[in-house]
Amino acid sequence: MVRSFCDDPVPGEVLDQILANALQAPSAGFSQGWAFIVLVGPDETGRFWDAIADDDSTSDPWRPGLRRAPVVIVPLTDEPAYLARYSESDKAPHGLQAAEAWPVPYWLVDTSFATMVILLSAVDAGLGAAFFGLNRKDDELMATLGVPPEYGPIGAVALGWPDGQDRPSPSLARGHRARESVIHWGRW
Repeated sequence: MVRSFCDDPVPGEVLDQILANALQAPSAGFSQGWAFIVLVGPDETGRFWDAIADDDSTSDPWRPGLRRAPVVIVPLTDEPAYLARYSESDKAPHGLQAAEAWPVPYWLVDTSFATMVILLSAVDAGLGAAFFGLNRKDDELMATLGVPPEYGPIGAVALGWPDGQDRPSPSLARGHRARESVIHWGRW
């Protein structure tokens, strides 16, 4: 995750390819229950940052570098798309017409898959990217961006050219978990 960007623009064809890749992510029942608000340039990204700002935002050491990102993408879930899809005759036997019936909310899983494709595609294009959670001002942000009420954000992705000033997260000092504590062959 890159948290410090140059404000140089991302070429439109690069951004289009990143988004085209995201649209190829898997989805349960091919529901494709996601949407993306793509904010490009300081006018659009500025509205995003203003909408999520809070009194404590000046103490965030990552904020200045993130704010310079020329692109911010807000991945959105569309839960009703899954409920409608699983009400169709070929999926209805699964009994997933209500959100409570889903053992795992695949609208979150699938939107997360598509978001990971955005992150990986950005790296493949030589860009930097950072996924980050939103604060508790989701309603204000959604209103600012004109998002219909059935959609919900899972976070945001800052995207652009790294400025070379990124400081690694102190959390990296924890190191990766040992392979044998994570991977279990055949059984636990």
